[in-house]
Amino acid sequence: MNGSALLSILDQAAASAAGDPPAYLQFLPLVAMAVIFYFLILRPQMKRQKDQQNKIAAIKKGDQVVTAGGLIAKVLKVEDNTVELEIATGVKVRAVKSTIGEIMAPGATVVAND
Repeated sequence: MNGSALLSILDQAAASAAGDPPAYLQFLPLVAMAVIFYFLILRPQMKRQKDQQNKIAAIKKGDQVVTAGGLIAKVLKVEDNTVELEIATGVKVRAVKSTIGEIMAPGATVVAND
């Protein structure tokens, strides 16, 4: 093979490669899906979790809460990781703060699901 034939082959290879799109464009759809996944799923979930943590940290004596188990109770005492709840007159229980699902306004009425 002479030098001009080798140069001809290299020129043809370079010409065909010049028409191909850059390699990073193949990863662009994956990056776009990751960004969409973050903004539509992860970010709102992190915001809800942060709001829940802030509500739990703000629990005070006299608040009415609903536990994860569905018990409606009045907060009697707040400690670091636990709360003392009154679920009925004279019936006191201790619960872990993270099991509190919702904090209701004091004296709020609960409507039964019929």
